[in-house]
Amino acid sequence: MPYSLDNWKQRIASRSDLTGHLIHLTRTANIDAKELSSLEVLMKIILEQCLLGSSTKSGFICGNRKAVCFQDTPLYQLTQNIYSEQEYRKQNSNAKLRYVGIGLMFTKTYVYNNGGRPVIYDKTEEAKAYLPLQEWWRIVKLELSDESNIIDWTHEREWRLPDDFNFKLEETIVILPNTKAYKNFISECRSIDKVDILTKIKGIVTLNAVFF
Repeated sequence: MPYSLDNWKQRIASRSDLTGHLIHLTRTANIDAKELSSLEVLMKIILEQCLLGSSTKSGFICGNRKAVCFQDTPLYQLTQNIYSEQEYRKQNSNAKLRYVGIGLMFTKTYVYNNGGRPVIYDKTEEAKAYLPLQEWWRIVKLELSDESNIIDWTHEREWRLPDDFNFKLEETIVILPNTKAYKNFISECRSIDKVDILTKIKGIVTLNAVFF
């Protein structure tokens, strides 16, 4: 039997492993032949009010439809994911940079109502067999049978949203790694005249205050 939104929120509030929000992290990017820092990418996204979907080439998305990726994880577990990735890269210097503690957070209901859904973890070819082509963007490869080549991203509890995500600033919470990034973000926002970002967004979270 379905229950109300208030009942749903109460269930989440009573569990440390659940969250009512979804997080999209940014990182450095080369855009129009210019290397942008993670904060510059964040500002670009906020000003455009759009998260561009990744493709098969840029983000390991199956099929021919782009998708925006989110993590369904509480903030403390998010910081653990980032920390674990940093430690892994110390041991594997050639490893791809995957997590930076800069991004955006939205309520799960807001993403869901805009078409976002949990991904399907499975062997890629098996998932393709039971999903229609237009749903392949939801597939994330899971491979646990080869002990020398484990592929497991279930710690992200990933959601994806097909195509691009045009969002409202009023629905947006900004994620920043530390006080320095927070101060830089405030300065960047105050230098922009065309929109009062700080007034419009829902809030700001600094992850160092969550983890340490």
